[in-house]
Amino acid sequence: MDSIDDDAPRGAANDVLRSDERGASGDGDGERTVAACTPDAGTPALTPPVILLFAVASGLAVANAYFAHPLLDVMADDLGLTLSVAGLIVGATQFGYAVGLILLVPLGDLIDRRKLIVGQSLLSVLALGCVGFSATSAMLLASMAAVGLLAVVTQALVAYAASLARPAERGQVVGVVTSGIVLGILLARTVAGLLTDLSGWRTVYLVSAVLTLAIAALLYRVLPRQDKPRARIAYPRLIGSMLTLFVEEPVLRIRAVIAMLIFANITTLLAPLVLPLSAPPFSLSHTEVGLFGLAGAAGALGAARAGRWVDRGHGQRTTGIALALMLVAWLPIALLPHSILWLILGVFVIDFGLQAAHVTNQGMIYRVRPDAQNRLTAAYMIFYSIGSAAGSSLSTMVYARAGWEGVCLMGAGIAAATLVFWAATLRATPSAATRRIAAGMSDEERNPV
Repeated sequence: MDSIDDDAPRGAANDVLRSDERGASGDGDGERTVAACTPDAGTPALTPPVILLFAVASGLAVANAYFAHPLLDVMADDLGLTLSVAGLIVGATQFGYAVGLILLVPLGDLIDRRKLIVGQSLLSVLALGCVGFSATSAMLLASMAAVGLLAVVTQALVAYAASLARPAERGQVVGVVTSGIVLGILLARTVAGLLTDLSGWRTVYLVSAVLTLAIAALLYRVLPRQDKPRARIAYPRLIGSMLTLFVEEPVLRIRAVIAMLIFANITTLLAPLVLPLSAPPFSLSHTEVGLFGLAGAAGALGAARAGRWVDRGHGQRTTGIALALMLVAWLPIALLPHSILWLILGVFVIDFGLQAAHVTNQGMIYRVRPDAQNRLTAAYMIFYSIGSAAGSSLSTMVYARAGWEGVCLMGAGIAAATLVFWAATLRATPSAATRRIAAGMSDEERNPV
Protein backbone atom coordinates (compact mmCIF):
# COMPACT_ATOMS: atom_id res chain seq x y z
CA MET A 1 0.00 0.00 0.00
CA ASP A 2 1.26 3.48 -0.85
CA SER A 3 2.27 5.65 2.04
CA ILE A 4 0.45 8.82 2.87
CA ASP A 5 3.69 10.77 2.61
CA ASP A 6 4.01 9.64 -1.02
CA ASP A 7 0.59 10.60 -2.35
CA ALA A 8 -1.18 12.93 0.09
CA PRO A 9 -1.18 16.66 -0.49
CA ARG A 10 1.38 18.53 1.55
CA GLY A 11 0.39 21.05 4.20
CA ALA A 12 -0.44 21.48 7.84
CA ALA A 13 -4.11 20.58 7.42
CA ASN A 14 -3.13 17.21 6.02
CA ASP A 15 -0.33 16.86 8.57
CA VAL A 16 -3.00 16.86 11.30
CA LEU A 17 -4.44 13.69 9.83
CA ARG A 18 -1.07 12.22 8.88
CA SER A 19 0.51 12.46 12.33
CA ASP A 20 -2.50 11.00 14.11
CA GLU A 21 -2.76 8.14 11.63
CA ARG A 22 0.85 7.10 12.25
CA GLY A 23 0.31 7.20 15.97
CA ALA A 24 -2.74 4.99 15.71
CA SER A 25 -1.12 2.39 13.46
CA GLY A 26 1.92 2.08 15.70
CA ASP A 27 4.06 0.64 12.91
CA GLY A 28 5.55 3.85 11.57
CA ASP A 29 5.03 2.89 7.92
CA GLY A 30 2.49 5.65 7.34
CA GLU A 31 -0.13 3.38 5.77
CA ARG A 32 -3.39 5.01 4.72
CA THR A 33 -5.92 4.56 7.51
CA VAL A 34 -8.53 7.26 6.95
CA ALA A 35 -11.34 4.98 5.83
CA ALA A 36 -13.93 7.48 6.91
CA CYS A 37 -12.56 10.16 4.62
CA THR A 38 -12.61 8.26 1.34
CA PRO A 39 -14.61 5.25 0.18
CA ASP A 40 -13.01 1.88 -0.35
CA ALA A 41 -11.74 1.06 -3.82
CA GLY A 42 -14.47 -1.56 -4.09
CA THR A 43 -17.29 0.89 -3.45
CA PRO A 44 -19.75 0.63 -6.37
CA ALA A 45 -20.27 3.64 -8.60
CA LEU A 46 -23.16 5.90 -7.77
CA THR A 47 -26.27 4.95 -9.72
CA PRO A 48 -28.77 7.56 -11.00
CA PRO A 49 -31.43 6.57 -8.41
CA VAL A 50 -28.93 6.99 -5.56
CA ILE A 51 -27.77 10.36 -6.92
CA LEU A 52 -31.43 11.42 -7.13
CA LEU A 53 -31.95 10.36 -3.50
CA PHE A 54 -28.97 12.51 -2.49
CA ALA A 55 -30.53 15.46 -4.35
CA VAL A 56 -34.01 15.01 -2.87
CA ALA A 57 -32.68 14.55 0.66
CA SER A 58 -30.49 17.65 0.31
CA GLY A 59 -33.35 19.73 -1.08
CA LEU A 60 -35.76 18.77 1.70
CA ALA A 61 -33.17 19.39 4.42
CA VAL A 62 -32.32 22.88 3.21
CA ALA A 63 -35.99 23.73 2.60
CA ASN A 64 -36.60 23.23 6.32
CA ALA A 65 -34.43 26.28 6.97
CA TYR A 66 -36.30 28.45 4.45
CA PHE A 67 -39.97 27.63 5.06
CA ALA A 68 -40.35 30.46 7.57
CA HIS A 69 -39.34 33.29 5.23
CA PRO A 70 -42.79 33.92 3.69
CA LEU A 71 -44.67 32.90 6.87
CA LEU A 72 -43.43 35.42 9.42
CA ASP A 73 -46.65 37.41 9.46
CA VAL A 74 -48.97 34.43 10.02
CA MET A 75 -46.62 32.89 12.61
CA ALA A 76 -46.55 36.19 14.48
CA ASP A 77 -50.34 36.50 14.40
CA ASP A 78 -50.87 32.93 15.60
CA LEU A 79 -48.50 33.21 18.58
CA GLY A 80 -49.12 36.88 19.33
CA LEU A 81 -45.54 37.90 18.58
CA THR A 82 -44.36 41.44 18.00
CA LEU A 83 -42.72 42.22 14.68
CA SER A 84 -39.31 42.45 16.35
CA VAL A 85 -39.65 38.95 17.83
CA ALA A 86 -40.99 37.57 14.56
CA GLY A 87 -37.85 38.83 12.83
CA LEU A 88 -35.79 36.68 15.17
CA ILE A 89 -37.34 33.51 13.72
CA VAL A 90 -35.21 33.70 10.59
CA GLY A 91 -32.26 34.95 12.62
CA ALA A 92 -32.44 31.95 14.96
CA THR A 93 -32.49 29.58 12.00
CA GLN A 94 -29.50 31.27 10.38
CA PHE A 95 -27.60 31.25 13.66
CA GLY A 96 -28.22 27.52 14.08
CA TYR A 97 -27.12 26.88 10.49
CA ALA A 98 -23.88 28.82 10.98
CA VAL A 99 -23.08 26.88 14.15
CA GLY A 100 -23.79 23.62 12.37
CA LEU A 101 -21.43 24.48 9.53
CA ILE A 102 -18.58 24.96 11.98
CA LEU A 103 -19.30 22.17 14.48
CA LEU A 104 -21.20 19.42 12.63
CA VAL A 105 -20.21 19.37 8.95
CA PRO A 106 -16.47 18.70 9.55
CA LEU A 107 -17.39 15.55 11.50
CA GLY A 108 -17.86 13.78 8.17
CA ASP A 109 -14.06 13.72 7.81
CA LEU A 110 -13.78 11.95 11.17
CA ILE A 111 -16.69 9.50 11.57
CA ASP A 112 -18.93 7.35 9.38
CA ARG A 113 -20.82 9.75 7.11
CA ARG A 114 -23.74 7.38 6.74
CA LYS A 115 -24.39 7.30 10.49
CA LEU A 116 -23.88 11.07 10.75
CA ILE A 117 -26.38 11.82 7.97
CA VAL A 118 -29.07 9.42 9.22
CA GLY A 119 -28.64 10.60 12.81
CA GLN A 120 -28.97 14.27 11.88
CA SER A 121 -32.05 13.49 9.77
CA LEU A 122 -33.78 11.75 12.68
CA LEU A 123 -33.01 14.65 15.00
CA SER A 124 -34.42 16.99 12.35
CA VAL A 125 -37.72 15.12 12.58
CA LEU A 126 -37.89 15.95 16.30
CA ALA A 127 -36.96 19.59 15.74
CA LEU A 128 -39.59 20.02 13.01
CA GLY A 129 -42.22 18.46 15.24
CA CYS A 130 -41.32 20.89 18.02
CA VAL A 131 -41.76 23.81 15.61
CA GLY A 132 -45.16 22.51 14.54
CA PHE A 133 -46.35 22.22 18.14
CA SER A 134 -44.74 25.40 19.48
CA ALA A 135 -47.01 27.30 21.86
CA THR A 136 -44.64 30.06 23.00
CA SER A 137 -42.09 32.32 21.37
CA ALA A 138 -39.26 30.74 23.38
CA MET A 139 -40.15 27.23 22.21
CA LEU A 140 -40.49 28.40 18.63
CA LEU A 141 -37.14 30.21 18.55
CA ALA A 142 -35.29 27.31 20.20
CA SER A 143 -36.89 24.84 17.78
CA MET A 144 -36.07 26.98 14.75
CA ALA A 145 -32.44 27.23 15.89
CA ALA A 146 -32.35 23.42 16.13
CA VAL A 147 -33.87 23.13 12.64
CA GLY A 148 -31.13 25.40 11.28
CA LEU A 149 -28.41 23.52 13.16
CA LEU A 150 -29.49 20.17 11.70
CA ALA A 151 -30.22 21.49 8.20
CA VAL A 152 -26.47 21.41 7.55
CA VAL A 153 -26.91 17.70 6.84
CA THR A 154 -27.38 19.08 3.33
CA GLN A 155 -23.68 19.87 3.14
CA ALA A 156 -22.72 16.47 4.55
CA LEU A 157 -24.76 14.89 1.75
CA VAL A 158 -22.94 16.93 -0.91
CA ALA A 159 -19.52 16.02 0.47
CA TYR A 160 -20.48 12.33 0.78
CA ALA A 161 -21.80 12.20 -2.78
CA ALA A 162 -18.59 13.83 -4.01
CA SER A 163 -16.44 11.30 -2.14
CA LEU A 164 -18.38 8.37 -3.62
CA ALA A 165 -18.23 9.65 -7.20
CA ARG A 166 -15.48 8.77 -9.67
CA PRO A 167 -13.08 11.72 -10.10
CA ALA A 168 -14.07 12.17 -13.76
CA GLU A 169 -17.76 12.34 -12.74
CA ARG A 170 -17.44 14.26 -9.48
CA GLY A 171 -18.45 17.63 -10.89
CA GLN A 172 -21.48 16.13 -12.59
CA VAL A 173 -22.62 14.41 -9.37
CA VAL A 174 -22.09 17.58 -7.34
CA GLY A 175 -24.10 19.47 -9.97
CA VAL A 176 -27.10 17.16 -9.63
CA VAL A 177 -27.07 17.17 -5.82
CA THR A 178 -26.57 20.92 -5.66
CA SER A 179 -29.50 21.35 -8.05
CA GLY A 180 -31.60 19.62 -5.41
CA ILE A 181 -30.38 22.13 -2.82
CA VAL A 182 -31.17 25.16 -4.98
CA LEU A 183 -34.59 23.72 -5.83
CA GLY A 184 -35.23 23.16 -2.13
CA ILE A 185 -34.40 26.78 -1.33
CA LEU A 186 -36.48 28.19 -4.18
CA LEU A 187 -39.49 25.90 -3.85
CA ALA A 188 -39.63 26.25 -0.06
CA ARG A 189 -41.46 29.56 -0.52
CA THR A 190 -43.93 28.04 -2.99
CA VAL A 191 -44.74 25.00 -0.87
CA ALA A 192 -44.89 26.95 2.40
CA GLY A 193 -47.24 29.55 0.93
CA LEU A 194 -49.53 26.91 -0.59
CA LEU A 195 -49.80 24.75 2.54
CA THR A 196 -50.28 27.80 4.75
CA ASP A 197 -53.14 29.10 2.62
CA LEU A 198 -54.72 25.61 2.71
CA SER A 199 -54.37 24.59 6.37
CA GLY A 200 -52.07 26.88 8.37
CA TRP A 201 -48.35 27.35 8.87
CA ARG A 202 -47.96 24.46 11.33
CA THR A 203 -48.88 22.01 8.59
CA VAL A 204 -45.74 23.01 6.70
CA TYR A 205 -43.43 21.73 9.45
CA LEU A 206 -45.46 18.66 10.38
CA VAL A 207 -45.63 17.49 6.75
CA SER A 208 -41.89 18.09 6.42
CA ALA A 209 -41.27 16.04 9.57
CA VAL A 210 -43.08 13.06 8.03
CA LEU A 211 -41.20 13.42 4.74
CA THR A 212 -37.86 13.77 6.53
CA LEU A 213 -38.54 10.56 8.47
CA ALA A 214 -39.25 8.73 5.22
CA ILE A 215 -36.06 10.10 3.63
CA ALA A 216 -34.03 9.05 6.70
CA ALA A 217 -35.30 5.48 6.33
CA LEU A 218 -34.34 5.44 2.64
CA LEU A 219 -30.88 6.86 3.38
CA TYR A 220 -30.32 4.19 6.03
CA ARG A 221 -31.15 1.45 3.53
CA VAL A 222 -29.39 2.87 0.47
CA LEU A 223 -26.23 4.69 1.57
CA PRO A 224 -23.12 2.46 1.49
CA ARG A 225 -21.52 1.55 4.79
CA GLN A 226 -18.04 2.78 5.63
CA ASP A 227 -15.47 0.74 7.48
CA LYS A 228 -14.69 2.04 10.94
CA PRO A 229 -11.55 4.19 10.67
CA ARG A 230 -8.48 2.86 12.43
CA ALA A 231 -7.20 6.35 13.16
CA ARG A 232 -8.77 9.24 15.01
CA ILE A 233 -7.84 12.87 15.42
CA ALA A 234 -8.97 15.15 18.19
CA TYR A 235 -12.18 17.02 17.40
CA PRO A 236 -10.72 20.47 18.27
CA ARG A 237 -7.84 19.83 15.85
CA LEU A 238 -10.32 18.81 13.17
CA ILE A 239 -12.23 22.08 13.54
CA GLY A 240 -9.03 24.12 13.69
CA SER A 241 -7.74 22.55 10.47
CA MET A 242 -10.50 24.34 8.53
CA LEU A 243 -8.60 27.59 9.02
CA THR A 244 -5.41 25.90 7.86
CA LEU A 245 -7.15 24.67 4.74
CA PHE A 246 -8.34 28.19 4.00
CA VAL A 247 -4.80 29.54 4.37
CA GLU A 248 -3.21 26.80 2.27
CA GLU A 249 -5.67 26.36 -0.60
CA PRO A 250 -6.01 29.31 -3.00
CA VAL A 251 -8.91 27.62 -4.80
CA LEU A 252 -10.88 27.54 -1.54
CA ARG A 253 -10.11 31.19 -0.78
CA ILE A 254 -11.07 32.42 -4.24
CA ARG A 255 -14.20 30.34 -4.60
CA ALA A 256 -15.37 31.11 -1.05
CA VAL A 257 -15.25 34.85 -1.78
CA ILE A 258 -17.15 34.30 -5.04
CA ALA A 259 -19.75 32.31 -3.08
CA MET A 260 -20.10 35.13 -0.56
CA LEU A 261 -20.71 37.63 -3.35
CA ILE A 262 -23.12 35.58 -5.48
CA PHE A 263 -25.29 34.69 -2.48
CA ALA A 264 -25.26 38.28 -1.30
CA ASN A 265 -26.45 39.07 -4.83
CA ILE A 266 -29.34 36.60 -4.86
CA THR A 267 -30.54 37.45 -1.34
CA THR A 268 -30.48 41.12 -2.32
CA LEU A 269 -33.27 40.13 -4.70
CA LEU A 270 -35.16 37.59 -2.58
CA ALA A 271 -35.25 39.32 0.82
CA PRO A 272 -37.22 42.46 -0.15
CA LEU A 273 -39.10 40.83 -3.06
CA VAL A 274 -42.27 40.23 -1.07
CA LEU A 275 -42.56 43.95 -0.25
CA PRO A 276 -43.33 45.33 -3.73
CA LEU A 277 -45.25 42.20 -4.77
CA SER A 278 -47.60 42.23 -1.78
CA ALA A 279 -48.28 45.97 -2.11
CA PRO A 280 -50.44 47.72 -4.73
CA PRO A 281 -50.65 47.50 -7.68
CA PHE A 282 -49.73 43.79 -7.48
CA SER A 283 -51.16 42.83 -4.03
CA LEU A 284 -50.19 39.16 -4.38
CA SER A 285 -51.00 36.47 -1.80
CA HIS A 286 -48.48 34.16 -0.09
CA THR A 287 -49.13 31.46 -2.66
CA GLU A 288 -48.74 33.83 -5.59
CA VAL A 289 -45.50 35.30 -4.29
CA GLY A 290 -44.22 31.78 -3.71
CA LEU A 291 -44.83 30.91 -7.36
CA PHE A 292 -41.87 33.07 -8.32
CA GLY A 293 -39.77 30.24 -6.92
CA LEU A 294 -40.87 28.18 -9.93
CA ALA A 295 -39.16 30.60 -12.32
CA GLY A 296 -35.98 30.35 -10.28
CA ALA A 297 -36.30 26.56 -10.13
CA ALA A 298 -36.47 26.37 -13.91
CA GLY A 299 -33.30 28.43 -14.16
CA ALA A 300 -31.54 26.25 -11.58
CA LEU A 301 -32.44 23.06 -13.44
CA GLY A 302 -31.14 24.57 -16.65
CA ALA A 303 -27.70 25.00 -15.07
CA ALA A 304 -27.50 21.47 -13.65
CA ARG A 305 -24.95 20.48 -16.30
CA ALA A 306 -22.41 22.97 -14.96
CA GLY A 307 -20.68 20.20 -12.99
CA ARG A 308 -20.11 18.25 -16.20
CA TRP A 309 -18.56 21.35 -17.78
CA VAL A 310 -16.15 21.53 -14.83
CA ASP A 311 -15.18 17.87 -15.34
CA ARG A 312 -14.35 18.72 -18.97
CA GLY A 313 -12.03 21.55 -17.98
CA HIS A 314 -14.37 24.50 -18.61
CA GLY A 315 -14.70 25.72 -15.01
CA GLN A 316 -13.34 29.22 -15.57
CA ARG A 317 -15.36 29.79 -18.73
CA THR A 318 -18.52 28.57 -16.98
CA THR A 319 -17.85 30.91 -14.07
CA GLY A 320 -17.38 33.94 -16.33
CA ILE A 321 -20.60 33.29 -18.26
CA ALA A 322 -22.56 32.62 -15.06
CA LEU A 323 -21.38 35.81 -13.36
CA ALA A 324 -22.11 37.86 -16.48
CA LEU A 325 -25.66 36.48 -16.54
CA MET A 326 -26.16 37.43 -12.89
CA LEU A 327 -25.18 41.00 -13.79
CA VAL A 328 -27.37 41.21 -16.92
CA ALA A 329 -30.36 39.77 -15.00
CA TRP A 330 -30.71 42.98 -12.99
CA LEU A 331 -31.85 44.89 -16.06
CA PRO A 332 -35.19 43.03 -16.46
CA ILE A 333 -35.53 42.84 -12.66
CA ALA A 334 -35.34 46.64 -12.52
CA LEU A 335 -38.29 46.82 -14.95
CA LEU A 336 -40.69 45.26 -12.41
CA PRO A 337 -42.72 48.51 -12.08
CA HIS A 338 -43.50 48.25 -15.82
CA SER A 339 -44.47 44.56 -15.93
CA ILE A 340 -44.23 41.55 -13.66
CA LEU A 341 -43.14 39.50 -16.68
CA TRP A 342 -39.79 41.30 -16.65
CA LEU A 343 -39.27 40.08 -13.08
CA ILE A 344 -40.02 36.48 -14.08
CA LEU A 345 -37.39 36.69 -16.82
CA GLY A 346 -34.84 38.22 -14.47
CA VAL A 347 -35.44 35.61 -11.77
CA PHE A 348 -34.94 32.83 -14.33
CA VAL A 349 -31.65 34.29 -15.59
CA ILE A 350 -30.16 35.17 -12.19
CA ASP A 351 -30.92 31.74 -10.74
CA PHE A 352 -29.40 30.07 -13.80
CA GLY A 353 -26.21 32.05 -13.23
CA LEU A 354 -26.25 31.40 -9.47
CA GLN A 355 -26.60 27.65 -9.86
CA ALA A 356 -23.92 27.42 -12.57
CA ALA A 357 -21.45 29.44 -10.49
CA HIS A 358 -22.20 27.56 -7.26
CA VAL A 359 -21.83 24.11 -8.85
CA THR A 360 -18.60 25.20 -10.54
CA ASN A 361 -17.23 26.49 -7.22
CA GLN A 362 -17.86 23.21 -5.45
CA GLY A 363 -16.65 21.08 -8.34
CA MET A 364 -13.33 22.94 -8.28
CA ILE A 365 -12.71 22.95 -4.53
CA TYR A 366 -13.43 19.22 -4.18
CA ARG A 367 -10.50 18.52 -6.51
CA VAL A 368 -7.79 19.98 -4.32
CA ARG A 369 -8.09 17.95 -1.11
CA PRO A 370 -10.19 14.77 -1.50
CA ASP A 371 -9.39 13.69 2.06
CA ALA A 372 -11.01 16.82 3.54
CA GLN A 373 -14.23 17.25 1.58
CA ASN A 374 -16.44 17.89 4.59
CA ARG A 375 -14.11 20.57 5.94
CA LEU A 376 -13.79 22.16 2.51
CA THR A 377 -17.60 22.23 2.32
CA ALA A 378 -17.91 23.78 5.77
CA ALA A 379 -15.32 26.49 5.07
CA TYR A 380 -16.91 27.32 1.72
CA MET A 381 -20.46 27.44 3.08
CA ILE A 382 -19.49 29.71 5.97
CA PHE A 383 -18.83 32.38 3.34
CA TYR A 384 -22.15 31.51 1.69
CA SER A 385 -23.86 32.22 5.02
CA ILE A 386 -22.02 35.52 5.46
CA GLY A 387 -23.07 36.63 1.99
CA SER A 388 -26.67 35.55 2.47
CA ALA A 389 -26.98 37.34 5.79
CA ALA A 390 -25.38 40.53 4.46
CA GLY A 391 -27.52 40.61 1.33
CA SER A 392 -30.74 40.00 3.24
CA SER A 393 -30.17 42.63 5.90
CA LEU A 394 -28.71 45.35 3.68
CA SER A 395 -31.24 45.00 0.85
CA THR A 396 -34.23 45.52 3.13
CA MET A 397 -32.58 48.66 4.51
CA VAL A 398 -31.89 49.89 0.98
CA TYR A 399 -35.49 49.22 -0.03
CA ALA A 400 -36.75 51.28 2.90
CA ARG A 401 -34.61 54.24 1.81
CA ALA A 402 -34.39 54.00 -1.98
CA GLY A 403 -37.14 51.62 -3.06
CA TRP A 404 -36.89 48.97 -5.76
CA GLU A 405 -34.52 51.06 -7.87
CA GLY A 406 -32.04 51.21 -5.00
CA VAL A 407 -32.23 47.42 -4.51
CA CYS A 408 -31.51 46.85 -8.21
CA LEU A 409 -28.53 49.21 -8.17
CA MET A 410 -27.17 47.39 -5.12
CA GLY A 411 -27.61 43.98 -6.77
CA ALA A 412 -26.00 45.09 -10.02
CA GLY A 413 -23.09 46.57 -8.07
CA ILE A 414 -22.46 43.30 -6.24
CA ALA A 415 -22.67 41.37 -9.53
CA ALA A 416 -20.16 43.71 -11.20
CA ALA A 417 -17.78 43.43 -8.23
CA THR A 418 -17.96 39.62 -8.45
CA LEU A 419 -17.00 39.68 -12.12
CA VAL A 420 -14.04 41.95 -11.42
CA PHE A 421 -12.84 39.73 -8.56
CA TRP A 422 -13.09 36.59 -10.70
CA ALA A 423 -11.14 38.19 -13.54
CA ALA A 424 -8.46 39.42 -11.14
CA THR A 425 -7.92 35.93 -9.67
CA LEU A 426 -7.73 33.92 -12.91
CA ARG A 427 -3.95 33.56 -12.74
CA ALA A 428 -4.01 32.72 -9.02
CA THR A 429 -6.17 29.62 -9.53
CA PRO A 430 -4.06 26.42 -9.66
CA SER A 431 -4.34 24.42 -12.88
CA ALA A 432 -5.26 21.28 -10.91
CA ALA A 433 -8.65 22.85 -10.17
CA THR A 434 -9.43 23.70 -13.79
CA ARG A 435 -8.00 21.04 -16.10
CA ARG A 436 -10.01 18.27 -17.71
CA ILE A 437 -10.24 14.99 -15.80
CA ALA A 438 -9.82 11.86 -17.91
CA ALA A 439 -12.12 8.92 -17.27
CA GLY A 440 -10.56 6.43 -14.88
CA MET A 441 -8.09 8.94 -13.42
CA SER A 442 -7.66 8.62 -9.65
CA ASP A 443 -7.41 11.41 -7.10
CA GLU A 444 -3.68 10.65 -6.70
CA GLU A 445 -3.11 10.97 -10.46
CA ARG A 446 -5.05 14.24 -10.56
CA ASN A 447 -3.06 15.79 -7.71
CA PRO A 448 0.56 14.67 -8.04
CA VAL A 449 2.95 16.07 -5.46
